[in-house]
Amino acid sequence: MAKGGFNSLPKMTMPGALLIGCDAGTINFAKIKGNHTAMKSGMLAAESIIETLITADGVSDEGKQDLTLYTDKYKNSWLYDELYSTRNFGPAMHKFGTMLGGAYNMIDQNFFGGKLPFNFKDDTLDYDQLKLASEVAVIKYPKPDNKLSFDKLSSVFLSNTNHEEEQPCHLKLGDSSIPISVNLVKYNEPAQRYCPAGVYEVEKTEEGDKFVINAQNCIHCKTCDIKDPSQNITWVTPEGTGGPNYPNM
Repeated sequence: MAKGGFNSLPKMTMPGALLIGCDAGTINFAKIKGNHTAMKSGMLAAESIIETLITADGVSDEGKQDLTLYTDKYKNSWLYDELYSTRNFGPAMHKFGTMLGGAYNMIDQNFFGGKLPFNFKDDTLDYDQLKLASEVAVIKYPKPDNKLSFDKLSSVFLSNTNHEEEQPCHLKLGDSSIPISVNLVKYNEPAQRYCPAGVYEVEKTEEGDKFVINAQNCIHCKTCDIKDPSQNITWVTPEGTGGPNYPNM
């Protein structure tokens, strides 16, 4: 949902379009699952479009454009109930910490079914919560054992990600100097770590540090667009049908 969580029904209709699925934040935070909710929002959208077209003669021009029928279908479905019941799951832990927030969620989810009369919200944007590199300890991760843990590129290979060659990079930098001059200095350029596909690297060259974007590896999670502390990276749709395929799902 919006930054503050599921405290009010977001605007999901607009002239000529609907906002559904992951773009509308239809993920069950408590279960960390969103496929079933995204699919249901798409089904409701399809039903709304068909019914609006069938009854178009009896709908106002505004109704035809905004597909307002979708809002009613959404609110009356199990999708709304499920997402509403888990609206506080993330914000509670962010507000009270892992222990107290987890205790609240245990009581709310298991004893009250998510119906406690409280609405918590996140007041700070995700990208604005990174600590400076100088304030945190460096984590030395063990080498992947290829049994329980695997390197990033092996996992990217399994996703069957592919983009056509010779196309413009779909990961746009607002200012190409910021990754080195700001993010590297303050945060040791976190794109090297938060990207699950190894798209971003800082290479040492004779001319100095160089920010490299391996756009071919991108699995379209949009973490960079959300998490970049300088809000300097924008994910745009690549050419063709490039991206992850996940053929074994």
